[in-house]
Amino acid sequence: MRLRHGRDNTSSDELAKFSKWILQVGDGKISEPNDGLVEIEIPKELLISNFEDPIRAIVDYTYPNLLEKFQDVTFLQGKAILASIIEVVDKINHYILDLIPGEEKEYLSFDSIDKTNTTYNESYEVLTPEFLSKLRTSGILNHKIKLKVGTPIMLMRNLDQVDGLCNGTRLIVTRLANHVIEAKIMSGKNIGNIFYIPRMSMSPSDSPWPFKLIRRQFPIIVSYAMTINKSQGQSLDSVGLYLPTPVFSHGQLYVAISRVKSKSGLKILIHDKDNSLCSTTTNVVYKEVFEALG
Repeated sequence: MRLRHGRDNTSSDELAKFSKWILQVGDGKISEPNDGLVEIEIPKELLISNFEDPIRAIVDYTYPNLLEKFQDVTFLQGKAILASIIEVVDKINHYILDLIPGEEKEYLSFDSIDKTNTTYNESYEVLTPEFLSKLRTSGILNHKIKLKVGTPIMLMRNLDQVDGLCNGTRLIVTRLANHVIEAKIMSGKNIGNIFYIPRMSMSPSDSPWPFKLIRRQFPIIVSYAMTINKSQGQSLDSVGLYLPTPVFSHGQLYVAISRVKSKSGLKILIHDKDNSLCSTTTNVVYKEVFEALG
């Protein structure tokens, strides 16, 4: 459906082939038998093959002429770099933030232990703020967030669904204050509306530790790059898929390649630990998932 509504000069035959390839990846019909993890070949025309610095290459493809257009909402709204793990995403976002001009502002979280929890123990008092700030897991934000005016961000919590401030909404930073962030919605029916984002207290729904961490931080992430999982539901004009680390869960590769509205909007960069180009990557498809759906 994204491909049908996209604006592209690709011929109908080529578009049909691209659409079929995406569906075959999702159904696990490439490199069969595929019931689990399998290596698949990426079509040559989709690969970024000429690079010295892979991060620079994926940024230059996805955000061409970035320094001239880094505050242009129409330029940013349909673009994103996708990666499989948050560590790679953070590395790309830090790289781009260092590139664009402007004064950088750093926001640190306030971390504490939930003392109302029935499992609370007095021994938790020895957990220092420095230790708590280094903890990371799904469901909580980074201890440290760096931003500049013009940075695209994504909400990680529902703030006001009526006004379009939902989990996954992308905005662009227009002002950085000490206690609030002013940002403008980048897409959807509320595009252009300006809102003020406050700090919030958040905890992981399923804590991996024997205590419940409470982190007070702005409910946002920088979104030049985002994880594949976080891109679900997005429709984009240009996707740079960066895979120094392969996908690891069912359907992830399909989600990544099906975000685009056109074949020309997708480029994939894969390399090994020595930064040498690779043309294959892991696809994870468990056929039993489809059997359960049937």
